Amino acid sequence: MAKGKKLTTRAENYPEWYNELVKKADLAENSEVRGCMVIKPYGYAIWERMQAILDQMFKDTGHVNAYFPLFIPKSFLSREADHVEGFAKECAVVTHHRLMASPDGKGVVVDPSAKLEEELIVRPTSETIIWSTYRNWIQSYRDLPLLINQWANVVRWELRTRMFLRTTEFLWQEGHTAHATSEEAIEEAERMLGVYAEFAENTLAIPVIQGLKTERERFAGALETYCIEGLMQDGKALQAGTSHYLGQNFAKAFDVRFANKDNKEEFVWATSWGVSTRLMGALIMTHSDDEGLVLPPVLAPFQLVIVPIYRQDDEKELVLNKVAELAAELKAAGIRVKLDDDDTKKPGWKFAEWELKGVPIRLAVGPRDLANGKIEVARRDTKTKEVQDLDDTFIERMKKLLDEIQFSIYERAKNFREENTTQVDSWEEFKAQLDKPVPGFIFAHWDGTTETEEKIQAETKATIRCIPIGNPAEEGVCIYSGKPSRQRVMFAKAY
Repeated sequence: MAKGKKLTTRAENYPEWYNELVKKADLAENSEVRGCMVIKPYGYAIWERMQAILDQMFKDTGHVNAYFPLFIPKSFLSREADHVEGFAKECAVVTHHRLMASPDGKGVVVDPSAKLEEELIVRPTSETIIWSTYRNWIQSYRDLPLLINQWANVVRWELRTRMFLRTTEFLWQEGHTAHATSEEAIEEAERMLGVYAEFAENTLAIPVIQGLKTERERFAGALETYCIEGLMQDGKALQAGTSHYLGQNFAKAFDVRFANKDNKEEFVWATSWGVSTRLMGALIMTHSDDEGLVLPPVLAPFQLVIVPIYRQDDEKELVLNKVAELAAELKAAGIRVKLDDDDTKKPGWKFAEWELKGVPIRLAVGPRDLANGKIEVARRDTKTKEVQDLDDTFIERMKKLLDEIQFSIYERAKNFREENTTQVDSWEEFKAQLDKPVPGFIFAHWDGTTETEEKIQAETKATIRCIPIGNPAEEGVCIYSGKPSRQRVMFAKAY
C-alpha cells in the first residue's frame, strides 16, 4: 500500500483504522490548533461535491443562500432560555479586540484597554443572529415564507475530538426559514428531512432511518427535532442530519411579527436544519474497507482513473497518446477522469494509491492490450477485475458500470443494516445485544419518560436515536421500567 504500512484492520481496532484512513487517504490532518483539522484538497473535493449537490437540492425547493456574521452578541443567546442552556458550555467567547507588544519585548499580549463592552460569541449556530436580522425583513404576510440557507463554519468547544466526526470548528450548512403558520413550518421541517434522506441514500449511498428525537434529545429551543440516522460498520449509529420545528420561540425572543391577511399582528413560525462535514465521517465508516476508501460514484471526485503501463520509450508514446484520447472521450461523456501519467511512480504503487482513495473504477492499459484492443477494468467496491474490449460501446459500458457500483454500494450498506437490526422485549435481551461486537439498531419499548431514558443511557451507554416516522403503534411494556408503552423506539450506541 502507498504511504507506508497497511492500515490497521477494522477488526483489530476500528477507531484506529478510521483515524489512519482519514490521514493516509489525504482527507484531513490534525492542525496546530487543538481540536481543529486541516481538510486537505482530496477531502475538500469530496465536501465540494456534497455542497454542490445539496445546494442545488435546496434551490430546487425554493431556498436561496445568504451569509450572516461569525460573531454573536452575548445578550442574544440569553433571549431564548433553552437555546442558551443548550449551547452555553460549548461557546468560544471573544473578550478583547486588540493585541499589544509584550512589555518584555517577547511577542504579544492582550491589550487590557481593548476589552469589549459586550463579549461576542463565535457562532455555535446562527438562530439568534439570524432572527435578530429577520425582524427587519419581515413586516407582512407578503414577506413570507422566507427560505434562506447559509454555508458557513461554526465553533463548538469539544473536549474529545475526532476528525470529521467531532471537531471544535467544522463546516456546515444551516437553513433558517420563517412562515405564516405552524402547519407551513412543520411541512418545511419535514420536507427538508426528506431532502437530507434523499441525499444520504442517492448520493452518499447510506441507507437512513428518518425519525423524531425525544424531548431530551431535541435541539435547544426546538419544539420538534427530526433526524436521519445511519448505521456504521462497527454497529454504532451516526446522526447524519437534523431538521427542527422551532415554533414561535425565536420569533418571540426577537420580536419578529407580521401583519396577516386580516391585518392582525402575529409572531412568525420558524424552522432550522443542517448537515455538516460529519457526513464525511459517515461516508467513510459506512462503506470503506481495510484497503481504504470506497466512494460512491456520484460523489467521487474522480469516478475513473487510468493507469498507463509501459517499459520502453517507444511504448510510452504509443500508450500515453491512446490513454489521453480515451480520457478525453470519457470526460466528454460526463465521467470525471484522472489520467495518472506520473512516470516517477510504478503502476503497482498507483494501483494501491487509487485503491486507498476509493476511486470506483480503475483502468490499466499497456502496449499489448492496445494491440489486442483490450483494457483491464477493476472495480473498487468488489475488488474484481476483468479484461474488456476497448470498442465503440466501451464508454457507455463504463457509465452503466458506475450506476451499478452506486447501486451495489447502497444495497450492501442496506443489507448490513437489516442484518444488524433487532427487536427485543426484555432488559436482559437488550443488554445482551449491546454486548455483541456489532450491536446495531435495537427496536424496543420505552415508557416515554426522560427518567427512564437517562437511566438506560447511564447503565448501557445506549441512547434513543429516534422515534421512527411511520413506526406503527404497538402496545407493550417498557424494557426497563415495565410500564406501559405504545410503540417501539430505536436504540443504539452512537457517535
